[in-house]
Amino acid sequence: MPELPEVETVRRGLADRLKTFEIKDVEVCRTRAIASPGGPQEFVSGVSGSRVGTWSRRGKYLMAALEPDRGVWGVHLRMTGQFQWHDQPSEPCSHTRVRFWNPQGQELRFVDVRSFGEMWWVPPGLPMDRVITGLRRLGPEPFSEAFSAGYLRQRLKGSQRPIKTALLDQSLVAGIGNIYADESLFMAGLQPLTPAGELTLEQLDGLRKALVNVLTISIGAGGTTFSDFRDLEGVNGNYGGQAWVYRRGGDPCRRCGTPIRREKLSGRSTHWCPTCQG
Repeated sequence: MPELPEVETVRRGLADRLKTFEIKDVEVCRTRAIASPGGPQEFVSGVSGSRVGTWSRRGKYLMAALEPDRGVWGVHLRMTGQFQWHDQPSEPCSHTRVRFWNPQGQELRFVDVRSFGEMWWVPPGLPMDRVITGLRRLGPEPFSEAFSAGYLRQRLKGSQRPIKTALLDQSLVAGIGNIYADESLFMAGLQPLTPAGELTLEQLDGLRKALVNVLTISIGAGGTTFSDFRDLEGVNGNYGGQAWVYRRGGDPCRRCGTPIRREKLSGRSTHWCPTCQG
């Protein structure tokens, strides 16, 4: 599933490509892709004829302001959703879910192999979380001032769940998934099975800094591609080749040479170095 760096990469691509994009026509190829009230019919009616304005991101959600005063277009890529840009007409593949055209005939296409991706239209004047209800459950952004060591200590006080599991909780911190939880724990020198409530304030601050650092590096590399992720132009993310531990089970640690361990934790593959994170 795309995580914060991949979603941020898509946001930047959409913001750059759709600066003057006017939605002339829309085709919903799969009904379940539209999650907002009223279904495809209300979605098409709501976004058609609008101009795409500023794109923002909250956790793994993307939102575009529709102008003039036409509400908000929300998107969640889920596991395999991706946008494709087509300058010229072409036949859509079988996994195409929603298509958008401008008056010049250029097309923005939403393709989703697993069909878990969702879109919403939020009418003008309505709070976004009234329609995109998942926004209500999100914790602070990793780059925000609210995401501090003090905040983590308060939220994790007394918790016996592993710190890796805690990092995957979107109500604790928004946008983090398996890749960057593993990578940040390595950079912080923390064992993923450590009970979250046992970490000191100093360790939590080190983890916060490591998380911000690894996210910054990955955003600069265009995210990570291990299977499905592509940016708007179809380009793979480059962070995967720099990964310290993720998907490197059995390989030597890039820092000390110890074989990287891999095991299931809360149903997710977890990777760490027994020496560097001992």
